[in-house]
Amino acid sequence: MQIQWSKLLVRTGAWICTEVALTCLGLDDLADYSEFIFQQRLATQALSEAVCLVVTV
Repeated sequence: MQIQWSKLLVRTGAWICTEVALTCLGLDDLADYSEFIFQQRLATQALSEAVCLVVTV
């Protein structure tokens, strides 16, 4: 597997610039909160699927 360094650097730079801009605007916390909620939803879904598998066996 070969790493495309230019693409990696551009994406990393864009991510850093976005984080700085959102922090300056005060929206970074909002983005972090939405990621937290999304992760909670995925964890809840995975747990409910595991429970269903155990109950049906």
